[in-house]
Formats: sequence, structure tokens, C-alpha cells
Amino acid sequence: MTTQQVLTSPDAAAATLYFGPWYRRSPFFDATRRWGCSAYDIYNHMYLPAYYDDPVTEYWALVNDVTLWDVGVERVVEISGPDGFALANALTCRDLTRCAVGQGKYAIITAPDGGIVNDPVLLRRDEDTFWLCLADSDVHLYAMGLAEGMGLRATVSLPPVHPVQIQGPKAQALMVDLVGEAITEVRYYWTLDAAVGGVPVVISRTGWTGEVGYEVYLTDPDRGDDLWEAIMRAGEPYGIRPIAPCEARRIEAGIFNYNSDFTLENNPFEVSGLERLVEEQEADYVGKAALERLRREGVRQKLVGIELSGEPLAHEISEWRPALAGDEVVGRVTDLVWSPRLERNIGYVWVPIELAAPGNKLGVDLGGGRVADARTAELPFLDTAKRTPLGARS
Repeated sequence: MTTQQVLTSPDAAAATLYFGPWYRRSPFFDATRRWGCSAYDIYNHMYLPAYYDDPVTEYWALVNDVTLWDVGVERVVEISGPDGFALANALTCRDLTRCAVGQGKYAIITAPDGGIVNDPVLLRRDEDTFWLCLADSDVHLYAMGLAEGMGLRATVSLPPVHPVQIQGPKAQALMVDLVGEAITEVRYYWTLDAAVGGVPVVISRTGWTGEVGYEVYLTDPDRGDDLWEAIMRAGEPYGIRPIAPCEARRIEAGIFNYNSDFTLENNPFEVSGLERLVEEQEADYVGKAALERLRREGVRQKLVGIELSGEPLAHEISEWRPALAGDEVVGRVTDLVWSPRLERNIGYVWVPIELAAPGNKLGVDLGGGRVADARTAELPFLDTAKRTPLGARS
């Protein structure tokens, strides 16, 4: 059985959403509707807000003030039990002996051939309990299989944990109003257990923007409306507004989107900036032998930045486009978007390793006989030292 609901917006035709058990709604879904969301994507089998206002308007709200995002699609996988640490450490090329209780890591979940299964934010809740806050995939099944195959006494579950993001330069001031001065002592990629408007939450100083930001994890799915409205009320003095995930800002920051920019077919040494996550360590993990071989031998291709000349793109291009050197197709562009702050079109491109350095000339086939001039670029496009997200007290 399914139900249907008609959605309308002032400048778009009516759309019909069909709700069934195969697509989930986050605890914030009704609130996003009330606050003006008029289009949704599907991600991790859940509705993800895709549009409230013009993307440029949403961009400036993010970089000037503070924004609220429903990112309940970041499915949380919990690993626990006596061998919880052993299982978590076997899943990733990060060395989790360097991850304290209460700390988080940006982690790569690795395949036997070194491929990237997922790139979650990993939070260590206690000595043997970890949350993997996932991009789109079924990592819980992968982790269950690994636990069984290794004979580990570990439990893999999908707890009812649903995050929102509070992002922007005024995020810390808003968080102080919501949970008190203790939030100012939370360092980048660390956590705090707190309550917002009487709603229990776990807060991490993380986000998908390169701005000062926090993710607030709701642990009671019946309190989604309460949490959302408490944040919106407290955010009024700071000009808060709900927005969809901001593609332009995440690309400026050199943040990737799993299954869009890279997939299981790729390994961390092929993705600019992810090499650092393959940490040398004594412990074994899935894919270690393959990744250590790639460290020694190198890779043949690389995902790097690209800058496209010409007028602003009317909308983000997220379908792969051929990248050309002369008349020869040498790679593919994964994402292109107009950056309002940089005032140019930016994105990501896969190229042979000999073309991976910044400044190499390329062409991008935009379709319809149009080929745009482009150059490879260093990542990130903005804030190379990544000082912005550290702007809150560290």
C-alpha cells in the first residue's frame, strides 16, 4: 500500500510524492514542508530536502548567517559489543587507537581491493561503541558480514538516530543559546551530549560546508518537530533559515559526494586529499595490503579540481561529462557549479595522473556541440588552510 500527496510551489508545477515503506521520512520531514521545502531527492532510501529557495539565496544565507538542514539521510550505523573496537578498526584505514572516546574522525570504509565502500563521519561513543554517519550505501550489511566472517562478538545495528546540521558563521553563537557555554569548548570533530529545548541530542562539531558548523543528532524520533522548532526559534535573532545541502559551498571546500564524485571502484590514493586517511599502523584492516601496494606503486588517475571558463552555469551539472585534452577524451567531470563568491564555475574532474597538477588545460563537453575551456585546479578552492571551520573556539 502507498499513499500520495501533492506538493506545489509558486514557480513550479505540482508534483506528487508516493510514500511507501521503501522510502523513509525523517523525523523533520513535516517541519521541512511547513518551512517551505518544495522539492525532495532520494538518498539512503529517505527523502532529502533539495530546494527551499534559489540556490544562490541559500548559499549567501549559509556564508553570511546560519542555516538549518534536515540530513536525517545520514543513516547512523552503530557498532557495539565486546569486540566493537576490533570490528570498527577492521573496517577503516584510519587508526582508531588514535580516536578517543568522544572524538570523531572522517573515515574511509575500505574494500579488500582498497576501494572506497563509504566515507562516513565516525564518532566514538565509548570504548567499544562507534557511530558511522553514512553517505548513501548499505554499510550495515557489510559490517554485519565482516563481524560474522571474523568471528567477532560485535553487534551492528541501525539505531533511531537522525541528524540535522546547523551551519554558518553564526552557528556557534546560536549553539551557545541552545545548550550553553560548554559548546565553546568542543573542538573540531569532537562531541557533546546535551539537550535542546528538553530534547536529548548528541552534538558533533562537523558539517558538509567548510563553514563553522555542528551536527545535532536526535535520539528520540518522536521529538523531531520539537527539536526543529526549538532551533528555529532560537535562531531568529541570527537570521536562521532552513536550506538544502549547499553544493556550491561544499565544492569550494573540497568536500566530496560519495557515489557522485567517487565510487567503490576508486581508492583513497586516487582522490585528492584522501591519501592522508590511509594511516600507517600495526593493525590489519580490510584492504590494507592493497592500499600499501598503491602507496608504493602510485596510481594512474586522480580526482582533482576544475575551473570552467564562461558565463555562470544556470544550474549544477552533476552528471558525468567528458573531459578532453585536444580532441581526445581523457577523463570525466563529476560536478560543476557556479561559485557566487569566487565568481567562476568550479567542480571536480578525473584525469590521468600526468594531467593532475593545477593549471593543465582541458575542454569539457557540455553536450549539444558545446565544449568549454577549463583548467585543473588545486583543492580546496577556498580556505586552503581550512581555517574557517576552526573559527569557533577550538
